[in-house]
Amino acid sequence: MKTTIPTLDLTRNYARIKGEIKEALEEVLEGQHFILGPEVGKFEEECARYLGGGVSAVSCASGTDALFLALMALDIGEGDEVITTPYSFFATASCITRLGATPVFVDVDPRTYNVDCERVLNAVTPRTKAFLPVHIFGQMAPLEEVADQLASRGIPIVEDAAQAFGSWRSIDGKPMRAGAVGTLGCFSFFPTKNLGGYGDGGLITTTDRKLADRLKKLRVHGAGKTYYHDEVGLNSRLDTLQAAILRVKLRHLEEWNEERRRVSGRYSALFAEYGLLDAITPPAELQGNYHIYHQYVVKARRRDELQHFLDEEGIVSRIYYPVSLHLQRCFSFLGHKEGDFPVSEQLSRETLALPVFPELTMEEQRRIVSAAAEFYGKNV
Repeated sequence: MKTTIPTLDLTRNYARIKGEIKEALEEVLEGQHFILGPEVGKFEEECARYLGGGVSAVSCASGTDALFLALMALDIGEGDEVITTPYSFFATASCITRLGATPVFVDVDPRTYNVDCERVLNAVTPRTKAFLPVHIFGQMAPLEEVADQLASRGIPIVEDAAQAFGSWRSIDGKPMRAGAVGTLGCFSFFPTKNLGGYGDGGLITTTDRKLADRLKKLRVHGAGKTYYHDEVGLNSRLDTLQAAILRVKLRHLEEWNEERRRVSGRYSALFAEYGLLDAITPPAELQGNYHIYHQYVVKARRRDELQHFLDEEGIVSRIYYPVSLHLQRCFSFLGHKEGDFPVSEQLSRETLALPVFPELTMEEQRRIVSAAAEFYGKNV
């Protein structure tokens, strides 16, 4: 019986840092300060230094809350519009509608799967209050293409960098990390992320000190001082235990992201070796980008049949995302129909996420690609 190759194996990663994790947790348990304890502040400071760009970092309970709090801090509400992508996780759009605003979708680049920045300015109306791009699968969108024009119209950029902690893009000859380009950046520390905790967690970044101060209040019910509430906020705090875990993992993130990039390079070489490039299109890395491959998403001919075949061979794959956001039933009130955003819809039909994680071996990758070659009738 063949062993299963998962899309992600967290147990292998834990084995590499088990001692450090146990030591960090023991320190928190000895101190018994579980809510906004000292580890939280230290983690925020370390994230701010790592991301650079003079950002402040404010942690919260999840990536979804990070998006929601960021839009709250910008006073997004009823009657406002927020430009975003239809090819993303549900939270990207739900955080807009939860505030009473309207998501305005712009189709995506067929090469990178990120929102097509060339189309963004055409979607701006007098009601546009923010642009919410997603750095999908670990690769940054070229925000510099629209940043100045949007700024001149008073439209802030809120980066959904949930999948992109550690990625960067060369802008004006300088490497700029995801989350340090726009007015606000939003991250998720869901366990499957490149920088993932052992539960939920999130982070918001900004260079605007007033926004940072407001976010710190909003995450504790809008209170600047305990029991004194300036506005209605959320209960959205990063647990001290999660902060301690994430501090350990942040120390290793650069190494792990490099390992993911090596895995990606091996896939490309194997696809060529097995003559698969007419059936499988590897992800494209935009010039000037440092892609961290949170997911390794290919376009595959006869995608659904391929996924079924791989599953029978003990190889787990995922579909991100099977239904574009504009076609989700809960967003039917927006009045969209099939064909409105053809690139996003095509990706939903053709893309497949293959296993990718730092500890994935060459032998496992060869088995994955060999199975795909067998499916497509290639000589193996």
